[in-house]
Amino acid sequence: MQNTTYESIKQVIKQRRAVFPPSYTGQEIPKSLLIELLECANTAPTHKLTQPWRFIVFRENGLAKLANQLAEQYKTYTPSEQFLQKKYENTREKVLQSGAVIAISVFYSDALPRWEELAATACAVQNLWLAAAAAGIGGYWSSPGTVKYMGDFLTLAANEECLGFFYMGYHDEPAREASRKSILEKIRWEE
Repeated sequence: MQNTTYESIKQVIKQRRAVFPPSYTGQEIPKSLLIELLECANTAPTHKLTQPWRFIVFRENGLAKLANQLAEQYKTYTPSEQFLQKKYENTREKVLQSGAVIAISVFYSDALPRWEELAATACAVQNLWLAAAAAGIGGYWSSPGTVKYMGDFLTLAANEECLGFFYMGYHDEPAREASRKSILEKIRWEE
């Protein structure tokens, strides 16, 4: 007998893809669902239960604030000879096309090596991503070069670092599996 929970989880994992804002439908993501998705993120594994992940959710009017901030940072920190007006506009537009954008940060406890806190935060984002995919919400994790300048805007603590943004939106893209090399090429057995 097949375990339906296993089969469902396996399907969600295999069909989770990056889905970008131009594919979002504009349908609002209810705040209650965002909380449920973040509760899934909150169940990530964490050494010594430091739970280093932190999230700031931008939705509704908050999206415009974030869009303006990211665009202005791009303009401020990009050398004039590399600045592209189209990228400036796209930086704003992809935020405004989203149902929500979540700033992802890590809170370093100093109880563990930083890589462990980063790994735990990445696990939390993966949980969020899988839960969102199962709910029919597309997303992707973006870490623009200007992310290092977000501390003041996000009012981060001295021992907190922004790792990027998780863009989210309902979409109508068909489900598809990952294009990956065979796992057999990535395993070495010691038996």
